Amino acid sequence: MKIFVFGSSIVSSYWNGAATYYRGIYKHLAQRGHQVTFAEPDAYGRQQHRDRGDFSFVQSLVYEPTVDVDRILQLASHADIIVKHSGIGVDDELLEQRVAALASTVACFFWDVDSPATLARLRANPQDPFRRAIPHFDAIFSYGGGPSSRSGYLSHGAQAYFSIYNGLDPETHHPVPPDPALSCDVAFLGNRLPDREARVEELFLKSARMAPEYRFILGGEGWGDKLLPPNVRWIGHVPTDDHNRVNCSAGMVMNINRASMASFGFSPPTRIFEVAGAGACMLCDDWPGIADCFAPGKEILIVRSADDVVSALRRHSNEERQAIGKRFRERALRDHTYARRAEQAEAAFLDRMAYRTAAREETASRI
Repeated sequence: MKIFVFGSSIVSSYWNGAATYYRGIYKHLAQRGHQVTFAEPDAYGRQQHRDRGDFSFVQSLVYEPTVDVDRILQLASHADIIVKHSGIGVDDELLEQRVAALASTVACFFWDVDSPATLARLRANPQDPFRRAIPHFDAIFSYGGGPSSRSGYLSHGAQAYFSIYNGLDPETHHPVPPDPALSCDVAFLGNRLPDREARVEELFLKSARMAPEYRFILGGEGWGDKLLPPNVRWIGHVPTDDHNRVNCSAGMVMNINRASMASFGFSPPTRIFEVAGAGACMLCDDWPGIADCFAPGKEILIVRSADDVVSALRRHSNEERQAIGKRFRERALRDHTYARRAEQAEAAFLDRMAYRTAAREETASRI
């Protein structure tokens, strides 16, 4: 199939946490024989901060926001499937409407990478035009949100809903030798965002203040003017191809979901699977559904407070951390690869394409 995708960026992870997800999904869809075109706007400095790596598994199209939309939609109309991802950052509402309008002739899917935020937006504005667009899409895909996300979209008239979770690409995220320059006891990578900062304060920065004998590394954009404890070192934006070095150089790696994701649950973020691929020991914030992915205490350590973080640091020896990280990686390789996610996406695409064909034949038989 020819799949045309609108997304934030597949070539740059700069202010773009979905990059790893896009790469894992579309790399493995391409390996399954599908032709993927990924269209992304030249916005937020992403093209000036491209990641190193080979992204030739997709045809990458970079367009000028707004002015190029008509031209790109014309190209998209020749595909078998059009995917509009959420959170592109520019022209989102315009593309939601224009792609939904193409559903009369092309199979169109809305693929949400932050369904809690999208559904909150719909609740806040009963006049949001996206409400009227939802029923026109052949299906809604979401990388998380669980039952609340499913019921939310179905209540807005979605024809079908499929969860396609984050996963692991072992060719991208895997063990590497530790880098002494990045050696630390706890590492956290995450951009500074309004609905995550308070959780970073509680779980990461408070832990550092409570345990001054340990070394902490903070990566991500936006933290430059943040007052940090003396034992926390900020290293700025970390390109995805450097994540392995950071993860394999830390005694433990922390995940902190944004507040909306943690509340909805069932949204395992990219970072979890990156760390699993590296075989590192993870300290994960608590949210509904985590136990469906990994066994708490055996494959992943759950922390609900700074006290939990400090306790885990002091309780687990290096050997115990390595054993937890090993089991973490084994589980991800068994159950959570992007190869499996791509199979799920392909099956959903084919299911909805078959439904379109059957509906068209039924309509023709009535004429």
